[in-house]
Amino acid sequence: VQLQASGGGSVQAGGSLRLSCVASGGTFRSYSVAWFRQAPGQEHEFVATIRGTGTTTYADSVKGRFTISRDNAKNTVYLQMNNLEAEDTAKYYCAGSRSVILSAQRLARSYDTWGQGTQVTVSS
Repeated sequence: VQLQASGGGSVQAGGSLRLSCVASGGTFRSYSVAWFRQAPGQEHEFVATIRGTGTTTYADSVKGRFTISRDNAKNTVYLQMNNLEAEDTAKYYCAGSRSVILSAQRLARSYDTWGQGTQVTVSS
């Protein structure tokens, strides 16, 4: 499976963006897919994940503002980001894996397939 992220852009604080992660080349339905973000000079930071069952998990910093969802018919995972803050500025990556241990789903090393990233810039 290959992943391609899109939908980034520049918005003002309080605005919204929707990121998309499109999968190709394999069976997507059973994959766990996560969004990570990386600011310059920083490590990958977990944002949200959705398992093949549809179960979702969020980082505390985005809970209540971001929503992750999936449309298996379109092989796509979405990240709806509302009430964006300057601190959300980063390059956002989607990552997937066929098998992710529940206790490790917030760890970047748990995912073996990564998209190319899409930049999100929030101005205050």
